[in-house]
Parts: sequence; structure tokens; C-alpha cells
Amino acid sequence: MVVKQGVSRRGFLKSSSVAVAVAGAATTLPALAQAQAEGFEPFQHGVASGDPTPEAVILWTRVTPAPGALPGSGLGPDTSVRWRVATDPELTALVRSGTVSTSTDVDHTVKIDVDGLLPSTTYYYSFEVLDGEGSGGQSVVGTTRTAPANDADIDRVRFGVVSCSNWESGYFGAYRHLSTRTDLDAIIHLGDYIYEYRTGEFAGKNGVVRQHDPVHEIVTLADYRTRHGQYKSDPDLASAHLRVPWICTWDDHESANDAYDGGAQNHQPETEGPWNVRKANSVQAYYEWMPVRAAGTPQNRHLYRRLRFGNLLELSMLDLRTYRTKQVSPTQGAEVDSPNRTITGTDQMQWLTDGIVSSPTRWKIVGNPVMITPVLLPPLESEASRALTGLLGIPEAGVPYMADPWDGYTADRKKLLGAIADNGVSNTVFITGDIHSTWACDIPLDAARYFETGGVATELVVTSVSSANVDDLTRTPPHTLGRVAEAALMTLNRHIKFVDLDSHGFGVFDVTPAGVQMDHWFLDAKEDPLTGVSWGAGFTVADGAPRVETAPLPVR
Repeated sequence: MVVKQGVSRRGFLKSSSVAVAVAGAATTLPALAQAQAEGFEPFQHGVASGDPTPEAVILWTRVTPAPGALPGSGLGPDTSVRWRVATDPELTALVRSGTVSTSTDVDHTVKIDVDGLLPSTTYYYSFEVLDGEGSGGQSVVGTTRTAPANDADIDRVRFGVVSCSNWESGYFGAYRHLSTRTDLDAIIHLGDYIYEYRTGEFAGKNGVVRQHDPVHEIVTLADYRTRHGQYKSDPDLASAHLRVPWICTWDDHESANDAYDGGAQNHQPETEGPWNVRKANSVQAYYEWMPVRAAGTPQNRHLYRRLRFGNLLELSMLDLRTYRTKQVSPTQGAEVDSPNRTITGTDQMQWLTDGIVSSPTRWKIVGNPVMITPVLLPPLESEASRALTGLLGIPEAGVPYMADPWDGYTADRKKLLGAIADNGVSNTVFITGDIHSTWACDIPLDAARYFETGGVATELVVTSVSSANVDDLTRTPPHTLGRVAEAALMTLNRHIKFVDLDSHGFGVFDVTPAGVQMDHWFLDAKEDPLTGVSWGAGFTVADGAPRVETAPLPVR
């Protein structure tokens, strides 16, 4: 059954390129008041909110203080910005407000952790540039919502779920359709919010739909800032950020492909400098440009963190790039299984297992950047094999286990799943991105004994917003060659209940006390900026039953 969701288009924000008339040193830029009178827009990258707690939420924007002061440019004067939070969209019933200064030190981004708010409350917010004695321009009014109180009994929480949005591979129709929904509490982004590649390097069968800025691979802090700024200029992405708070983590492309603790597959020290410098550049730009709240301490901040929604669920967002051991070939069985190798790092693994085992909520949801379900690859037609193993990060010939996801770090997976099983933890669901395809899986402690023991948790994987998948890489019609691979994967891996290797889109993840459901909404054509979207599949997990079932209809 196909359920269509209506097509609509939010108003475009002004392109950053439209406003730029001149470029020069900060001291020679015209006053903002004069530029405003000439139609200059200081808020060219929208507004956003994120990481809601019962008492607080992150608010974000970026100010372009004058023509030429573009992301990564290092140009533009220090600028004062007033922020306001209210309970009405007209911003008359103010509850919090303040003034901050931004500068080139943070690429003229503004990020406020607003506290003192009430649980389960919708708030409206905006930013205003202060130019001398008056206003130099006001942002659009965004909408956000705090989480329920930790002890609240919650009937339902509903998230949009997205991953892997490559600017060059297509338009962000998935974000546009999410922005039209009125039933979401937040949007979860599981990684690859931006891509680091030079133009044309990973575009797919339709080539470069729209060109990256800068056109070279991003390495420097200015490069990462510029690329983040380009992505934030997308009207569909801006519209989705405008409506609800986001909860985000990174995967590898926010820094470089197949990143690990000491480097990345797509990093060449001899030409691109030390990895620690490049990684630091990517991390700084990410924290500047994303509405995320770092955990830990100022001296040891980290991105993995946990958010709670009443008694219903805890969401553990993982960082599976910063602390992992370098990937090995999946043919190296002893290395793959070595207890000395890790995907999480010691501290994050302890935090994760302790949190899941001790959680007082009904559902334990894990925001998981790469797949944890064991996958044995079957013999495939050569073109399908090349495309699939390329996405999964394993040799072209095809081998039993993947190298980049948890399949390449089996000791960590065994430790985590063992803790879940040994402590009798129910209702653990991994929601995952990364591999540009849709999966629904039971997660066995031992795949070889799945029919005897069943699963100990479940995994629901969302496809890419736009990044190339099997039909893109094989340059074949959708749902032709991919169907052969899908059937073979499910035949060889009986704990995998569904695979779609060709569609693009987003997920809607609904959580209730009785169960969870992930609906997969697939775009008609990611190359079409006005693409429609259809419900492609849905999967449920019932309370107390670690297995996925097919849903007959999308949640309403």
C-alpha cells in the first residue's frame, strides 16, 4: 500500500550570494544600518534549536554583519545580538531574553543555552542585530519545545529521523517534507550532516546536481565553516530547523570519510597536514554551526550524551568516530575480534552500558551512527557487489563481515549486547544511519544461534536524505539490481527482516508505552527540488518483545 504525503514548498531564505556586493577588510565594511536600508539580510542561515531538556534548550543562528562577511571569510566586525524567548509567536509574552556578542572568533555564530524554562512547553524565539542605538535586522521566529519532566508519564513522543545529506547528490526534499509535519517533537540527525569531498567526488549516477562550496576538499577551519554555511543556506534544511528542536551527532563526513582516532581513509597527512589539526578544525566548526550541547567538562567535552523524555524513553546519542581504533580488513578475523580494538572507546562504552542497564524509562533508544546488526554478505552479481561493499566499507570481493560498522569491532558489540542480555534489559532499540539504505533487524547475541535464542535488541536503519546508494553507484534503474542484493542479504541473514538499497528519504519514529514504530518515507526523486514523498514501509517493536514486525499503515 502506498500513502502519499502532499507536496508543499516553504519560502526560500535569501541566498547568501544574493546579498554580497563587495568583499574587503572588516574595517572597510559599510555600517549595518546602511546595508539594511539597501535590503541587506543579516540572518542568511536561518535559526535553529536543539537538545531539549525539561528546563533548557539550545538556540542558534549565524549573523552576517555586513556584505562580504561570509562563513569562513574571517571578515566582519564584532556584533551585538539580542535574543528573545516567549510563549507566543508574536514574542509579547517574554520569558527569557538577553544580549550576546559574536565575532570572527566563532564565525559570527550565536549559540545560547537557555535555561529556566518549563517542561513540555512550546516556545517561540528570535534574534535581533543591534546596530548602534537601534535594530539592524531581526531573524524569523523559530519554534521549539522543551522535553517533559523526567518523572512525567508520557503517552507518545514522535521524532523525525534523518542521515546522510550530500549537497551535490540532490536536493533536501526529505527536510522539506519533515518541515510540513505538525506532529514531531524533535528531529534526530544520525550523522553526515555535511560532506567533506571535493566537487564531483561522490555525486552518483546523476552527477553533480549542485556544486559544493568550496569546490576543493575541505581541510582548514575556514573550509569547514564555509561548507557548513552552504548547507545552512538550503531553504528546506532551514525550514526543518525552524519548526522543531534537533538532536544531532556526527559520523565521519563531518570530518573525513572512515575517520578513526588517529586518521581517516580520506585524509592524506603528506598533503593535508596532521590529522589532529584537521579533526580539531572540523570539531570547532561543528560546535559553532550546530545546535548541540556538549557533554563532559570544558577541558574534556564530548558529543556522546543522553536526553530523557519523561518515563517513556532515554535517548543515548553516540560518537563512533572520535575514539575508535583504526579499521582493519574484515578478512583479518583475529583482528576484527580482538578485545584490544574498540569502536566506542573505554569511557563511552562504560557510559553506554551503565546507562542502558540502569535506565528507569520504558524504552532505551540508542542514536547509533553505524550499523550494529551482524551482516554476512552473500555472493552477488559483480556490479551489485562493488556498489554494496563500497557503501559498507569492505573489499570488493565480498567477505563475511563489514569493517567500518560494529561488524569490524565484534568485542565491543559482544560486550554491549552481553550487558543487555545478562541484565535482562528489555526495549533497547538502535536507530541508525550511515549506509544510505533502509533496514529492519533483530539483533542476536549470536547470529549463528538466532533461531534458537532470538534477538536481544532491535535495529531500525534510515536511508539517506540524498547521498548515493546502490542504484546511484551502479547507474541502474531503482529497484532492479538492488532487489537481487536485498533478497540475498535477507536469505543469508534471517535476523534481517527488511532491506531497501535504492530509496532516499527519512524516517518518522513513534514511541508509546505499548511499542515503537519506524515509518520510512521515500522520495520520488531526490534530484527534483519539488519531489513528492510516499510511505514505503513501516516496522514496529512491541513492549517486551525484541523483534521487528511489519506495520500495515503509517502512524497517524
